[in-house]
Amino acid sequence: MKRYALALDLKDDEQLIKEYEQYHQDVWPAILESIHSAGIESMEIYRAGNRLFMMMETNDSFSFDRKASMDATNEKVQQWEALMWKYQQAIPSAKPGEKWVLMEKIFETSAH
Repeated sequence: MKRYALALDLKDDEQLIKEYEQYHQDVWPAILESIHSAGIESMEIYRAGNRLFMMMETNDSFSFDRKASMDATNEKVQQWEALMWKYQQAIPSAKPGEKWVLMEKIFETSAH
């Protein structure tokens, strides 16, 4: 199991943020299937203001390249991504065309 943390911003508009959250209360079944079939075991998204934080736990079959390839040929995923971009905007450190940005872990502690 591998864990990834990613960040993305929403457009700073209260109504758009509300709509975005509503979509995530009833995610399209095809999107959930694409997530799981790519090797993502669990995914959580948190929000602070207009900043989003995504935590993914993946199995050994997951890779970002494989997920991107699968998504590129999935019409429903393309529709979902186009719709979500209405609400989203890249964080300042994103490269051109980059949406979710992989975060670097800088601290960890464990009681073990």
